[in-house]
Amino acid sequence: MFLPPMPEQADPLALMALLLVAGLLAGEGLYRMAGLSRIVGYVLAGALAGPGALNWLDGETLALARPVADAALGLLLLETGRNLDLGWLRANPGLLRTAAAESGLAFAGVFVFSWGVVGLSPAWSAATAAITMTSAPAVVLLTAEECRAQGQVTQRTLLLTAISCALAFVVFALVLGLIHAEESGDGLNAFIHPIWVLGGGVLIALLCARLALGLAARLEKGGAGQVFVLVAAALLAIGLARMAAVPVFLSLFLMGVAVGQLDRNRVLAYTSLPQGHWILAIVLFVVTGAMLPLGEATGLMLLQAVGLLVVRGFAKFIGVMATGREDLSAQRRRLLGLGVQPLSATAVFMAAELAAFYPEVSVQALLLPLLAAALMEFIGPQLCRRAFVLAGEAALPNREPPP
Repeated sequence: MFLPPMPEQADPLALMALLLVAGLLAGEGLYRMAGLSRIVGYVLAGALAGPGALNWLDGETLALARPVADAALGLLLLETGRNLDLGWLRANPGLLRTAAAESGLAFAGVFVFSWGVVGLSPAWSAATAAITMTSAPAVVLLTAEECRAQGQVTQRTLLLTAISCALAFVVFALVLGLIHAEESGDGLNAFIHPIWVLGGGVLIALLCARLALGLAARLEKGGAGQVFVLVAAALLAIGLARMAAVPVFLSLFLMGVAVGQLDRNRVLAYTSLPQGHWILAIVLFVVTGAMLPLGEATGLMLLQAVGLLVVRGFAKFIGVMATGREDLSAQRRRLLGLGVQPLSATAVFMAAELAAFYPEVSVQALLLPLLAAALMEFIGPQLCRRAFVLAGEAALPNREPPP
């Protein structure tokens, strides 16, 4: 017979398509009925369908979806890197001090908590701190778009998140050396691997940024052709990063920074992906939700994750409050300290990157930051949204669809 045999289970691509639609509906439903961020609905749909709950998406299906989620996170980080205004930092060095203070205190606080309270080794405590010290640039970017937020608190939250992300990527690369030294005892790898990661990320970023700018200069400004070139160059960067075993999120963030700094003639200044952001968000946060290890959590682990978030949140808040007094009121600094709290997909993918190197030991060692990220997937967007609303910078007319 010409008819195919009845499959034993649904095709993974069909399941993923249905899940993305379910995530979209959940996000819109929670936004319109409860006023929650759409991101919460996307993550909730993925978490329910993942191995930790209903297991509609097993490990094999998630492995197939991982490259798509890599691309989604990478493109969002590309936009974050493009928005990193180094000129503003040079004119206002206090912003860099604020970013260094909140990120540095978060790293120190989480390291001490992981080592002294949870009992992780120094190297894995440093890994936990590196993963969780960053804010979530994708969450902040999407929340600002969802709220149509504009103003001092919004712009500084976006900038501090981008700087925090850059600092975390550098620290993460250095921590890879510590992990190598502890697990393999090979001192040479402990030095070479961080250099490979950072150097490879920079080279891929510069190559793809110059390619995008060179091709886009021959096309109409702000047109569909430039958008296509930018996305194609980003996908090339993702492919090169995966072949070179360099973290995709690092390469795309650096590419965004390179595009922003090398674009002297403002070739791509009017090219962005505002509508595409939400398509990427659905894919990213549904897959991220499914990757969360909710089924492995115990009561003690959840308590430890909550403790980590309290330490991290307090450290970031103190870092923001202790700096920037000369050009920002105390009230706005408090809201800024609230806005930089999200922890999300970037942390999950950092943990996945480490797990790929040492799967035999990293599952338990990385469970703490993963559970912390899981909790903040649901809380972080609401905290950021609240900061923008209290600052009077958000416009939420009739809870309309995203821009």
